Amino acid sequence: MDHFTKGVNLGGWLSQYRSDDHEHFRTFITRRDIEQIAGWGFDHIRLPVDYPVLESDDWPGVYREEGFQYVDACMEWCQAAGLGVVFDLHRAPGYSFAHTLHHETQRLNTLFTVEADQQRFISLWQAIVSRYQDAGVPVIFELLNEVVLPDSAPWNRLVRRTLEAIRSIAPRARVMIGSNQYNAAAELRNLELFDDHEVCYTFHFYEPLLFTHQRAPWVRVAMEYNQPLEYPGTFTGLREFLQRAPEYRAAYEWLADRPLDRDLLREFLRPAHDFVRETGRELYCGEFGVIGHADPGSRRRWYADLLALLREDGIGWAVWSYKQMSFGLVDHTGQVVDPLLLDILCQG
Repeated sequence: MDHFTKGVNLGGWLSQYRSDDHEHFRTFITRRDIEQIAGWGFDHIRLPVDYPVLESDDWPGVYREEGFQYVDACMEWCQAAGLGVVFDLHRAPGYSFAHTLHHETQRLNTLFTVEADQQRFISLWQAIVSRYQDAGVPVIFELLNEVVLPDSAPWNRLVRRTLEAIRSIAPRARVMIGSNQYNAAAELRNLELFDDHEVCYTFHFYEPLLFTHQRAPWVRVAMEYNQPLEYPGTFTGLREFLQRAPEYRAAYEWLADRPLDRDLLREFLRPAHDFVRETGRELYCGEFGVIGHADPGSRRRWYADLLALLREDGIGWAVWSYKQMSFGLVDHTGQVVDPLLLDILCQG
């Protein structure tokens, strides 16, 4: 994937923002940040965007010019710095991956059951592609971040409709399609494959979750397990934890006696490896990372092993995330958190 070999996510700027105001959008990411990313040697950014930046629920179909102008600025900065852009719709009308994390909010995800939301989704994508297909930078349009459904059929149907609408106005635009269950590698096999050379596919990688999200406050099992883990190492106390919390056995018991090492990462990545080998399609890892409070040496070793495995299969990637967001490469002032980790990523 030319121009999309190694990149950085801009999480927390136009998506998952702490405050929906001009001051945040104007200052969280600036031209200087894009120049810094390019100077490190990355070749693209993944730009997560939440739909309210571009379209208000009060006025469906009326697009917010001031929101598009933030994206315009990013495209201009990336063009000047020689970076590509993955435009990721991180939150869509009627859908947010965050709503799947709690039972009481799951009802808010109506995209796959309400036709009006699907029409808004398709129309918004036509507006985005119309505006940026000739932006002067290499662009890939990623249709939706981290779909979570009981099966992939509703997502495949919506992808087909959306791709047809995009092709009606942009026959050559590059489109990226993510797998079900939070972009799980294991779900790649359930995606519809299109006879379209400008379509590529994506997954995310945060495995094993008990290590990458150790003691993350938004991940219930990680908080209850409550173990600081080292890499390589073992899953300390996991069997005892599962005896106390049997509801997690089905998902985690197989790890209790397994070493936490590169061979385990390879096993988790096997579905991505098989997808590349069996389909010949381009595959991209749009997010991966280890939470910032993990042991620094263990973080570095996990990243180095993962990048080596992705490189074996020619899979391009974007690390999560550039700034803050519990996984950031830089802090709120823009200072590098771990120069040794940055070296590993730049070499990757």
